[in-house]
Amino acid sequence: MELLAAGGWGLLAGSALLLGALLGYLARIPAGIVASIMAFGSGVLLSAVSFELIAEAHERGGLLATAIGALAGAVIYTLANVVLARRGARHRKRSGDQQPSETEQSGSGTAIALGALLDGVPESMVIGTSLLGGGSVSTVTVLAVFISNVPEGLSSASGMRRAGRGAKYVFALWAGIAVISAGAAMVGYGLLGGVPGPVLAAITALAGGAILAMIADTMIPEAFADAHLWIGLITVAGFLTAFAVSHL
Repeated sequence: MELLAAGGWGLLAGSALLLGALLGYLARIPAGIVASIMAFGSGVLLSAVSFELIAEAHERGGLLATAIGALAGAVIYTLANVVLARRGARHRKRSGDQQPSETEQSGSGTAIALGALLDGVPESMVIGTSLLGGGSVSTVTVLAVFISNVPEGLSSASGMRRAGRGAKYVFALWAGIAVISAGAAMVGYGLLGGVPGPVLAAITALAGGAILAMIADTMIPEAFADAHLWIGLITVAGFLTAFAVSHL
């Protein structure tokens, strides 16, 4: 039952990508609003990584395991992101005209899809690991991933539309990633249940490091592109919202 619960929570958080994609593809939402939502989502994720992932990893395994895991996650994400960026996925979260079309760069659609997986899998796995030990799922983690996924899907789908990608491709992509998110949460719960505390701490921190790298590399630049001087205030509002929820 816990395994199915992990999958259900992962699917719920991942479904926000599809919701955002629907809004971004079908509606003409001003770039400033998209950027503001992205900044808020960045703040929420930063809070979740700080107080739910890194803090929990430190409590379970100590500073060394946490530092090694976080650095490893950042390195893995960055290297994978560099490879995908060279194949056309660099601006996968951008809502403007930055995304290349398939004509401009062959294979960019596949690279964007893989990039979306790269962004989403670590978030979903930590939802599954939060259920380990017989406790309830981390509400803050699910909330953070859900809130951040809406602007991610919204901004990316808007950019895909501008690059000439059809609705079938866009919605199939995000629906598929929502399903994979459920699977990643189940993997996080099913495969990591019996590992020693320091190992689980390192894996949790690894996901945290990957998410931090993703925020810095894709979400904050997109927010800054249009929110400009308001990005700091909006990001702090998101951070404090998640922090308040964690203390309810």
